[in-house]
Amino acid sequence: MSLPLAGRRVLVTRAAHQAGKLSDGLRALGAEPVEVPVLEIRPPASFDALDAALRALESYDWLILTSANTVRALAERAAGQGIALSQPAQMKVAAVGSATAAAARKIGFEVALVPESYVAESLVRELGAQAAGRRVLLARAAVARDVIPDALRQAGAVVDVVDAYCNALPESAPDQLRTALTAGIDAATFTSSSSAAHLAEAAERAGIAFPLAGVRAVSIGPITSRTLRELGWEPAAEANPCDIPGLVAALVHVLGQ
Repeated sequence: MSLPLAGRRVLVTRAAHQAGKLSDGLRALGAEPVEVPVLEIRPPASFDALDAALRALESYDWLILTSANTVRALAERAAGQGIALSQPAQMKVAAVGSATAAAARKIGFEVALVPESYVAESLVRELGAQAAGRRVLLARAAVARDVIPDALRQAGAVVDVVDAYCNALPESAPDQLRTALTAGIDAATFTSSSSAAHLAEAAERAGIAFPLAGVRAVSIGPITSRTLRELGWEPAAEANPCDIPGLVAALVHVLGQ
């Protein structure tokens, strides 16, 4: 019996240090993952706000972590500055997504809230009432959407937003994309809005028309799907649940034999 994705070539756009789980899942079903990282984690323009927040965690009632990359950036910066990164007794932690929650627990944080759906809007719905009158620290990527801080402020919270890192396009991405397309691609996977926007940028730099002709886009969730549509690419499928196994299942639905 052949595997459902046998012979399919699937573009994996995740950052190099995060591609393994998705690529392994694709290989297990017979696909050939083609890794073209379009995201590279770099330091924020300034560490001042992050450093101040790390030294004042005891003043916050909630810490919101939006990605595993955020957790990694906090831990690395704290270690580099000699700051003991421990969870104050009164501070609760909210994590967007199971991977973020797992990363937070790995560095010793107890996670009080993981929203049912792995998107910012779901976090706001579940946390909003609890945040009224509370001090909230939101650590995230630079130039992220303002859904969470805007909504929590409207709910009566005092929100500090700090940039933990920024997403950049790797210099090698345009050439890697050109090479990948030469051999043919059946589908492209997107795990964030940034991955969609950065792939579009890589294509533009490589002189490749975007959306990619003859390639089906598969999105991890509604926000990523919306970004793809804004870029003119209608997703062929969207993961449900919004995680890596859900993304692989959506690929099987689109390409499966």
